[in-house]
Amino acid sequence: MRTILLAALLGWASFSQAQDPRKLVQFSGVVVAGDSLFPVPFTSIGIKGSFRGTMSDAFGYFSFVSQVGDTLQFAAVGFKRDYFVVPDSVSGTKYSMIHVMNPDTILLDPVTVYPWPSKEQFAEAFLNLRLSESDYQLALRSLSSAEVLQRMENMPSDPGLSQHYAMAIENTKLYNQGSAPSIGLLNPIAWAQFMQAWRSGQFKKKK
Repeated sequence: MRTILLAALLGWASFSQAQDPRKLVQFSGVVVAGDSLFPVPFTSIGIKGSFRGTMSDAFGYFSFVSQVGDTLQFAAVGFKRDYFVVPDSVSGTKYSMIHVMNPDTILLDPVTVYPWPSKEQFAEAFLNLRLSESDYQLALRSLSSAEVLQRMENMPSDPGLSQHYAMAIENTKLYNQGSAPSIGLLNPIAWAQFMQAWRSGQFKKKK
């Protein structure tokens, strides 16, 4: 009986020594950047020397259970790695803080490279720039106005436009069927044909 009792006491003593007597604390906080005080999202917060830890959310907030005296390691992309020791002066079971991370990289101002050595030469090249034009605009620039008009007059009509014009005439006939004929003086097509014939000299008397 004494042997069993002694073994139980030794086992309980060994179990007590194996347990960590440190106090558990609900550790919470927000990770911010030191230069702007903006939240640092997805910061890795781990307990040094163990596999326990957590990660801050998109707003830099985190919360997990730690022990008094634990050394916390903060790591984030673009920031210097930082450490924090949970103080043993915590009176309650909760501890919160705002942890500031210092940037680890320096962003240089952007540099724009120009193929001209000075602003004056750039302005001159910009003013003399000829933008790309369509084939139609290039053809108009190459031909004179009189030649363009002559080519337009001698150009055969488009089949689609001819069909559309013929259908418009038929629709006009059907619309005016059984009524007084329309006045030709108000027909813009007739006026256009008259002006074209007059300019071409068709009304001049032949000697």
